[in-house]
Amino acid sequence: MIHRPLRMVWLCLALSGLTLPAFAHEDRLAARPSAMHAEQTPWGIAGQAKAVRREIRISMGDDMRFSPDTFSVKRGETVRLIITNAGAQLHELVIGTPAALAEHAEMMKRFPTMEHAEAHMAHVPAGQSRALVWRFNRAGQFAFACLINGHFQAGMRGTIEVKP
Repeated sequence: MIHRPLRMVWLCLALSGLTLPAFAHEDRLAARPSAMHAEQTPWGIAGQAKAVRREIRISMGDDMRFSPDTFSVKRGETVRLIITNAGAQLHELVIGTPAALAEHAEMMKRFPTMEHAEAHMAHVPAGQSRALVWRFNRAGQFAFACLINGHFQAGMRGTIEVKP
């Protein structure tokens, strides 16, 4: 039988684990949650790896630029974005509408250590690569950007055209 104080310690440890999937914009971003909730957004939904038919490689660096900074996909296409950070500092790639990204960038200015992790973003430490699988099931013009404070403002963004 477990004594009451020991039960409380186990309970506290178990409850503290509920917030583990969130990440801050720091070095500790080496891993992404293994399973993210697929939530429909105006720019698409998290994709299934088995549905990927194409990979798009994107490089980013301390010049605050993505290469390429534009790409197109067909509506309904699931792609794997392979994002490589060629810089010496942490960068990220976040997909969204231009308005949603601008709003989030403003929030990051106010709260630069805000913790979050979503299926439409990849945090990439210096010299590393991350993969993001996304299903573009809505046609339109969307965007991607690095929302780390100052990076978006320096022009670190790109365009995604989802063709009908």
